[in-house]
Amino acid sequence: MTEVDFPRSPIPAANVASVPQRSPLRYPGGKTWLVPHIRAWLDSLEPKPELLIEPFGGGAIVSLTAVMEGLVERCLLAELDPDVAAFWKAALRHGPELCERVLGFEPTRDAVEALARTQPDEPLERGFRALVLNRTRRGGILAPGASLSRAGESGKGLASRWYPETIVSRLESISAHADRIDFRETDGMRVLEEFAGTPGSVVFADPPYTAGGKRAGRRLYTHFEVDHPRLFQMLADAAPEFMLTYDHAPEIADLVRRHGFHAVQVTMKNTHHDLVGELVITRGPTRHSERT
Repeated sequence: MTEVDFPRSPIPAANVASVPQRSPLRYPGGKTWLVPHIRAWLDSLEPKPELLIEPFGGGAIVSLTAVMEGLVERCLLAELDPDVAAFWKAALRHGPELCERVLGFEPTRDAVEALARTQPDEPLERGFRALVLNRTRRGGILAPGASLSRAGESGKGLASRWYPETIVSRLESISAHADRIDFRETDGMRVLEEFAGTPGSVVFADPPYTAGGKRAGRRLYTHFEVDHPRLFQMLADAAPEFMLTYDHAPEIADLVRRHGFHAVQVTMKNTHHDLVGELVITRGPTRHSERT
């Protein structure tokens, strides 16, 4: 594979405290840092996109930002993981009831462990279980084998990430925009095949990061296998504009070069406060990517 250097983005990674936190989920590889790029990218498109397709939904910060800030008319959010999918179904279809459950829950270790042992079938209960485990497990990881937080922030343990009023506020905002958010529990590739030809649509894709020999996806996500060359080919063949985010791996740099896509580098801090390089990939240069 070819080593490729890409220009540095004129837009730095955002400090997550400087942009609205719209998702109730703490998601591994979350994209809050990307919000300024998303705003600039969507603002640069003419005509204004009507539909944002996000095939690997996760915490859905991009879809929520785009809809809530009026950058698109509506979004189509897809997620294959059944627990994450259950949360989105509960948030979008049973918002008030989910808020009541959040306000009435005390996240003691016994209560969280008891909830983890349950296997509810009802969407609201399964969605609530997913939310609690996401907020109380280390790094928000829902994959099998994930452990509960220990010390947490300021030694507060499990409760350090459980802010009932804040979570409810975010859930209420999601409920207020639910008529503009279409959710599908399905494979992201299937969604792209079915909807990428929709007039006025754009695609944002942040696949589970298993490219370039990375093993993190296997630890962080229940569903982590993605055919990255196929994803690139699908986007090359489809009509909509798109934005992809990836670790700066040689395999991905080679795919960018092979398809003639445009990429910029963004340096950000990961959860361990190490500086890492991320690629923001589009079909061609955009106005914001050409600024100096």
